[in-house]
Amino acid sequence: MHFELTEEHQMIRQAARDFAQNELKPGVIERDEHQKFPAEQIKKLGELGFLGMMVSPQYGGSGMDAISYSIVMEELSKVDASASVVVSVNNSLVCYGLEKYGNEEQKQKFLIPLAQGEKIGAFCLSEPEAGSDATSQRTTAVDMGDYYLLNGTKNWITNGSTASTYIVMAQTDASKKHKGINALIVEKGMEGFTVGAKENKLGIRGSDTHSLMFTDVKVPKENRIGEDGFGFKFAMATLEGGRIGIASQALGIAAGAFELSVQYAKERKAFGKTIADLQAIQFKLADMATEIEAARLLCYRAAWLKDNGLPYAQAASMAKLFASETAMRTTVEAVQIHGGYGYVKEYHVERLMRDAKITQIYEGTSEIQRIVISREVLK
Repeated sequence: MHFELTEEHQMIRQAARDFAQNELKPGVIERDEHQKFPAEQIKKLGELGFLGMMVSPQYGGSGMDAISYSIVMEELSKVDASASVVVSVNNSLVCYGLEKYGNEEQKQKFLIPLAQGEKIGAFCLSEPEAGSDATSQRTTAVDMGDYYLLNGTKNWITNGSTASTYIVMAQTDASKKHKGINALIVEKGMEGFTVGAKENKLGIRGSDTHSLMFTDVKVPKENRIGEDGFGFKFAMATLEGGRIGIASQALGIAAGAFELSVQYAKERKAFGKTIADLQAIQFKLADMATEIEAARLLCYRAAWLKDNGLPYAQAASMAKLFASETAMRTTVEAVQIHGGYGYVKEYHVERLMRDAKITQIYEGTSEIQRIVISREVLK
């Protein structure tokens, strides 16, 4: 087994780290405060090839592996999880789904501009009454011959107003339950498609999160991904890869809080010495470092399995579960280490703590991950 990154991986890490420090960090507190979408920074990420990392160059992507993607997600998330979640959704859920399951016409029309960063995508599964229970889709897509008539509401959609391409799950035949769900490509500007107000969130406040409403939207049949009834399988397969991205985001949030804590502990003095000399702080840092390294190895293992065409559902769920809980524990301890300074915005750790919570919720809650893992264990 090899535990060292390749030279290419190290170069990718440095590029992502430099971008995070030079482009994301300036203004990150203000963007969080005012819920400002990092439009300029996302455009630059697209120019760097980070919005279509794993897409083949044939379709405008960078042709990188999932380990590279995990590395980039970690480095960006150390500084700005609101920006990294855009990278996650565009790569894991939208580009991956289109390249893996879309037809050639769909790849030419939709995938190429998404992979090149010219457009942003959104993945639309969650509903007011169908979040983790993805089989209970209330959004309907009635087959009208050469088009579907789409009606319904989607909640908590990342890139809700900034996206141009939306992959929407909808129920076509309720009698077939999950086998009656389709995945449809909806374009911004289609008549009857409206974007609701931006959500005022606890964390990842710069992320563009909205509800979407569809009222008699005519979606051409050629915008359906896969065969009739393939939508649920499409969503579940796509979410498996998405969990690697969110696990890596959680890892980055934890690592960012840890690095700030180490720096602060070396500088802050109490009782005549730096707090890094206090055993209580040393124990906290030791636990944080150990859990972060374990989370990183879980992320890399899931990514490696994906890169090698091996089953990775269980590994991705393990990584997402452990990394998200590590992020929550680590950021809480980071605030504690910083004391009163940790409670104010300029020291960054309070924002990282708020950002960490969402990693336990989206792409399937921690409880959902435990269900996925236990099913694999009990097979």
